[in-house]
Amino acid sequence: RSNPYQASLLRDSVRRYLQLPADQTVLILHAKVAQKSYGNEKRFFCPPPCVYLSGPGWKLKQEQIKARDLGEAGFRVCGYMGLDSMGSSLMETQKLSFEEQPDAKGFSCAKALYISDTDKRKHFRLVLKLFFSNGQEIGTFHSKLIKVISKPSQKKQSLKNTDLCISSGSKVSLFNRLRSQTVSTRYLSVEGGAFIASARQWAAFTLHLADERCSRSEFPLREGYIRYGSVVQLVCTATGVTLPPLIVRKVMKQYAMLDVDEPVSQLHKCAFQFQGSDRMYLCLSTEKVIQFQASPCPKEANRELLNDGSCWTIISTETVEYTFSESLACVREPVSPVPLIAALQLTGGGDVAMLEVQGEYFHAHLKVWFGDVEAETMYRSPKSLTCVVPDVSAFGSDWRWLRYPITVPLLLIRDDGLIYSSSFTFTYTPEQSCIPGQQVLSDVPQDSDKLLDSIHQEFTRTNFHLFTQT
Repeated sequence: RSNPYQASLLRDSVRRYLQLPADQTVLILHAKVAQKSYGNEKRFFCPPPCVYLSGPGWKLKQEQIKARDLGEAGFRVCGYMGLDSMGSSLMETQKLSFEEQPDAKGFSCAKALYISDTDKRKHFRLVLKLFFSNGQEIGTFHSKLIKVISKPSQKKQSLKNTDLCISSGSKVSLFNRLRSQTVSTRYLSVEGGAFIASARQWAAFTLHLADERCSRSEFPLREGYIRYGSVVQLVCTATGVTLPPLIVRKVMKQYAMLDVDEPVSQLHKCAFQFQGSDRMYLCLSTEKVIQFQASPCPKEANRELLNDGSCWTIISTETVEYTFSESLACVREPVSPVPLIAALQLTGGGDVAMLEVQGEYFHAHLKVWFGDVEAETMYRSPKSLTCVVPDVSAFGSDWRWLRYPITVPLLLIRDDGLIYSSSFTFTYTPEQSCIPGQQVLSDVPQDSDKLLDSIHQEFTRTNFHLFTQT
């Protein structure tokens, strides 16, 4: 544990943070696979890796830097992105300049990254280094693993090779490239609640497999791998905007193949026919997304002729998000490694209930906090921390006589006060008992716990409940 004086200062800081969170979030979007370059040809990653900076903590931090009389030039965020094998040389990486978007997020993308055929790895990660323009390092952030492929598979895909197949519920990007020209590439995106074809930014879409026997209004989702001929729905992960049900068609030489049912694979060319329509397909026209009516093929009934704008390339994407807050801390070191919590596991019971925190990028200078209460924390490995669940009395002596649960956020806090928030919460549920003669609250406030319907695990005599908030 921290010493009592340090713990008291930290607890005051955490309480202020919980009242007015000032998080800084770094979001990295990238493709799940990358095509290898050969010789002097450079196959730039498509879609290009993107970085978004969001959260009120960025503006607060910039104001702190500005207050030190460093001028406006000192608090701009800049960065470098490269492959994890490139070492520390900034000459081998691509510089990123962030522009502020209408939603106040900072945005940049690395359009000129590629992997050479001299690199023999089958997987790699992207490395992002962020700085303030006064030279102060913010931290280093990694993408998820990216699989290297030589070229899109032309063979019929087998479900044995699942890392190249696309499963229901996974995220994908769609792009269109006229006559194989890189400069003509446009990405399916969402802007102002409408679908557009953007030359600058791309959106990740959750691709859901639907039960085609059900009506359009029901649209129940199901598990499995996406196959040609399947009815699917594309949902923008950022905005939730959805296209009507679509039928995935394989594209060969600008023809939509109506009788192919093999699994959809990475970097395949495909078309999306609107379910129940008369040969209408998802199509782009410059920056607009429209419907295009395909022409029937008189000689082959199982084919329909498309235009260039109706032929899309599909690829799976990944997202990794790092969140931290240094607004209340005196942070001199980079914020990285930023820990990522993936799962929680409870062990023991009674007065010795233990919580194992599983994830990545853990280190010995982290403590687990339940809201504003520090837990005794043991470092196990970069992927595991274990802590003692604080007694319920730490949240106030009157709590155990209330009938409704309390939910506290789960935080990781570094020794110097840097706060790493997470999407995980912990809920205590009291015993249904009371002191004789003491009035008990009979009505549960509507906002007392919005997660009561989540799946939970019950343990110990006072009934702790654990929630994972997605």
